Amino acid sequence: MDLTLLFKALILGIVEGLTEFLPISSTGHLILAGSLLHFDDEVGKVFEVVIQAGAMLAIIWEYRKRFSKVAVGFATDAASRKFVLQLGVAFLPAAVLGLLFSKLIKRYLFHPVPVAAAFIIGAFVILWVERRKTVARIETVEAMSLTDAFKVGLAQTLALVPGTSRSGATIIGGMLFGLSRRTATEFSFFLAVPTLLAAAAYDLFKHRHMLHREQLGLFGVGFAAAFISAFFCVRWLLRYVSRNNFNAFAWYRIAFGVVILVTAYTGLVNWSG
Repeated sequence: MDLTLLFKALILGIVEGLTEFLPISSTGHLILAGSLLHFDDEVGKVFEVVIQAGAMLAIIWEYRKRFSKVAVGFATDAASRKFVLQLGVAFLPAAVLGLLFSKLIKRYLFHPVPVAAAFIIGAFVILWVERRKTVARIETVEAMSLTDAFKVGLAQTLALVPGTSRSGATIIGGMLFGLSRRTATEFSFFLAVPTLLAAAAYDLFKHRHMLHREQLGLFGVGFAAAFISAFFCVRWLLRYVSRNNFNAFAWYRIAFGVVILVTAYTGLVNWSG
């Protein structure tokens, strides 16, 4: 296996793990990193799907006791069934709209100005929600109603626009709908499991002809790097939200939006790839 390719896989896996659950858009960062590393061909696109699954596995591992309890108690425990139903209801809007409009989105929105605009507009939304300082009415995921879950699911549909950030849309949307900061963050983590699993399964099936045995080492390095970096990032974010707001991420998004425009204007990065 080419050591240069393995190094690129390691870097992209770390980028995925560090950005998937922060409100800063992993897609935008992977486009930038993939283009700079010259790893943005068709195989690179399949690779991105695989490493997203690695990041998702970090959530399952971090909350393994909870997921195990739900799996074991689903048939007999009402709380476990409610949890699964919450995730299903929240997952549905993005799944439906994604299947209907994914081709149009890739055709018209994977361009520098829309991606940069999503970064910057998302930043101002974060700043606005943080400035409102509303009192949270829901302090735990268990206290969420199915309507609350559906509202967060509607917020997740905004992440179909590249540069928006799935975690940013669900966390900030959840806070706007009355969830506490930690509850919104945890539910965003949980919702990532069916969302990323469905996306990975769909894309891997669609590109199954591109998967070859000699790529196992490459994918394995990226998968492991995404898993490990996402695991530490998730733990850090839970500590962070207990005593900080998201304003720092908003200013970062504005700066990154400028980076997108500069790299696109100079031809350094192909944001339409």
